[in-house]
Amino acid sequence: MFAISLGEGAELRPIEPWQAQEFLTHIDRAREYAAPWVPLTVRTKDLASARELLQMFADRQAADTGRLYGIWLDDTLVGGVLFRIFDTATESCEVGVWLEPSAAGRGLITKASGVLIDWAVDVRGMHRVEWMVSTANDRSKAVAKRLGMTKDGVLRECFPWQGVRHDMEVWSVLAPEWRKAREAERSGGPVRGDAAR
Repeated sequence: MFAISLGEGAELRPIEPWQAQEFLTHIDRAREYAAPWVPLTVRTKDLASARELLQMFADRQAADTGRLYGIWLDDTLVGGVLFRIFDTATESCEVGVWLEPSAAGRGLITKASGVLIDWAVDVRGMHRVEWMVSTANDRSKAVAKRLGMTKDGVLRECFPWQGVRHDMEVWSVLAPEWRKAREAERSGGPVRGDAAR
């Protein structure tokens, strides 16, 4: 198993089905904070549903159509990032994220998403990385901006969730844009968006 440092005691690691109890414990802490935006925090209700979700992503990883990673802070699972969609035929993918409130405000989601985008672009040859977010989710939109993504548009009332039809903003970054911004950061130029990854 690998662990990628996100700094200040935080690591990005895979989450696997055998970690279902740890995942469920984390989701219980994250549920109220993330539930308005993240379906997996509502659908994961017990150990069986936690194991089922983790197995679904293990199967997606084996099929090369999705992946799921956890964010650990001081050895406690506090959030995660995933490729909800990973399509090598079209060279496009979608990153999704969630976090529990105790870990908010540390830049963990931005850093972890940057690791995923680096891998998708550099290792897997993805051309387009998307970020889908409810128009009402200001925190998630701020991350998309910090990542240097461009708002492509709004899909009106396309996501029915918890009795509300959400307008969803589509944000994206293209591989040449990502590489150019990353190179500018490394050479001391301006950073992406409003803050460094």
